[in-house]
This record gives sequence, structure tokens and C-alpha cells, in this order.
Amino acid sequence: MTTPQHNTDIYLFSPASAIGPEADIALGRERLAAQGFPTTLDASALAVHQRFAGTDAERLQAIARAIAQPAPIVMATRGGYGLTRLLPHIDWRAVADSDKRFVGLSDFTAFNLALLAQTGAESFTGPTLVADFCQPEVDDLTDALFGEAMRDELEILSFESEDADPVDCRGTLWGGNLAVLTALIGTPYMPSIGGGILFLEDVGEHPYRIERMLIQLWQAGILQRQKAIVLGQFTQYRLAPHDRGYDLSEVIAWLRREVKVPVLTGLPYGHVPTKATLPIGRKVGLASEPGMVHLVLIEHTHDHAHPHNHGAEGHDPHHHDDHAHCGPECGHTASS
Repeated sequence: MTTPQHNTDIYLFSPASAIGPEADIALGRERLAAQGFPTTLDASALAVHQRFAGTDAERLQAIARAIAQPAPIVMATRGGYGLTRLLPHIDWRAVADSDKRFVGLSDFTAFNLALLAQTGAESFTGPTLVADFCQPEVDDLTDALFGEAMRDELEILSFESEDADPVDCRGTLWGGNLAVLTALIGTPYMPSIGGGILFLEDVGEHPYRIERMLIQLWQAGILQRQKAIVLGQFTQYRLAPHDRGYDLSEVIAWLRREVKVPVLTGLPYGHVPTKATLPIGRKVGLASEPGMVHLVLIEHTHDHAHPHNHGAEGHDPHHHDDHAHCGPECGHTASS
């Protein structure tokens, strides 16, 4: 896969829901350009058909244009809904052979996981144009992490975790939006990953619905095959009086009790302002210590004196993995 340099074009396309009229697309493009990523807008990026950014045929044509055009990074303008109905009609080998970095979030999980299942190719989950760069304020860490991930400068992502289970492992990083991922079970677009590191997030889902989806993943034999389950942010749900104390913490307790796979919480990822850009399908390292988790996104088999690290303010990750040569000299930290 091509490594983008400092000035790298991004092709913006809309494979799912339509962009609302309130989105300041020009502002978002200006912000990406200021980060060193000038953009090209797909011809149908602003199309509207029902709730979608164009008909199925139009959105498939947009994907074909994204594959054929020269920019090395392709970013979804937004998530929403619409990709799962397109999956059987996408030329996945052409996507993989294009050697481009496809980036999106939420509904884009269907694209990420289908590409991995069909070809084994890597793609990215992270910010989108509308949700992150068109807002009144852009989260500085989201902006920085995206730039570093696209330039292969983000080697270790360290984040605070109040109750991370002990773990020190390597595995294929995969996952994304829990509801979209669960909907792929039993289809040709669900990766078969054993010994992986599964990360999950969701929005607007009550804890019982989150638990129900996790139960399906467990009873389908998926969760117990993983080396670790990393939980991002689960947001924008409302508890009811009859929950009587049943909340997300109870779901996590159930997960630990029944599945017996290490569970780590606090990943800065999801429908939140601060989100990491993560490579889906890449072999990574994962290690925890009290109060902190280290996700090694780029591993080295030789000494590397100054790896880039993002983590909790003032924290210097210890050398926790043979491939993660990071010590007190790695002063590149940021609050997550």
C-alpha cells in the first residue's frame, strides 16, 4: 500500500446517506487542505435520492470512480446507511488492487469488513468529512491522529483505561460499528478472524441492545476466538426507570464473565469528537498496564529510536513488546 507523503490528495465520495444542506463542505475541505490533504469531490457526492446519496447505481458508480482516480486516499463524506445493499455489486478485487487508503466510519464498517473478508486488504476507520471536519470546531487530536495515520507516523496509540484486563498479544485488528458488524454475520462479507483484536463502538443503542448483539457474536462463536475485545465509545442512549441499575457497566461485566476473553475499555473511537484512525486488517500489538493500554500500530523488528506515540498527557509508554521500541525518549504524547 502506498505511503502518502506530506501533501497528499483525498478523494471525497458519498457511498451511504445523503449529506444534509447544513453541512459546510467548503469549510471541511479547507481544513483538510490546511492539514496537507487537498481534496477532490466526487461528481455525485452531493446527490440525494430518498435518504441516500444517490441511487444504488449512482453510488456504485461513485465507488468505481474512486477506484479509478489518482488520489491515494479515499474518504467517505459521512456514514448513515446504505453500503450493505451495495456489497454484492462492488468489485472488491479492484478495490484492493487500487492500492488506495479507504477511510470512513459507522456504516462504512460494512465496506471495511467486506474488503477484508473478500481480499484480505487493509483499510481504515476514522474521521469523515461531515462529522469531523465540517463542524464548528475540529478536535485537535482527531485531526493529528488522522494525519499521522495517513503518513504512517502513528506507531503507538496509548489511551487511559480504568479497568483493562491484563493482556500482551499480537493479532489482526478488526471491528468497527457493532450493529453493522453484527448484521454481516452469515454473509460472505463477515471476516473469519481467529486470534484477532476486535474493537467495537456504537451510537444510539440501549445497553440491552448492545448486549444482545454481543450475545449473537458470542453464540456465533466469534468473540471467544479473539485474543482481546477493545471497547470504544457507546454514546447517545437513554436509560429507562425499569432498567433499575442495568447499564453499560453491567453489559461489560456480563461480557467478561461469560466470554472470558480480555476486555479493554476507553478506546478513543466512535461517534465522538475525539477518535483515532485505525487500520482494519493489520497485524498489531496490544498490551495493558494499570490504567493504560498501548496499541502498537506499526511494529519494528529493529531498533527505532523515535517512534511517534499518542497517549495520555505526560505518559511515557514502557517497552512492553519486542516490536514496540518505545521508552522515555518517546516524548510525543497527547491527551486522549
